[in-house]
Amino acid sequence: MKKSSVRGKPILVVEILNISPSGFWILVEDVEYFAPFSEFPWFSQAKIGEIFEVEHPHPGHLYWPKLDIDLSVDSLTKPENFPLVAKVKKIKSKNK
Repeated sequence: MKKSSVRGKPILVVEILNISPSGFWILVEDVEYFAPFSEFPWFSQAKIGEIFEVEHPHPGHLYWPKLDIDLSVDSLTKPENFPLVAKVKKIKSKNK
């Protein structure tokens, strides 16, 4: 029996299971997570088709190409470790 010399690309399983008014359920590698819109506000105004189009390019990483959103899978279990507020430098006005 002859074996193939080139292996196929590994498949990382990710699937949106359900969307509700309060968030969505996502299956990542046989583990189900709930992403509430209160913790992940970027998805709250997204179209359903945009949420369903999710990629799992490598372990621990999720990407929504139509929304340009990258998430760590860890952020689904411990969103408090991934604050939503960015630190922004205050720019001095030239008109003073």
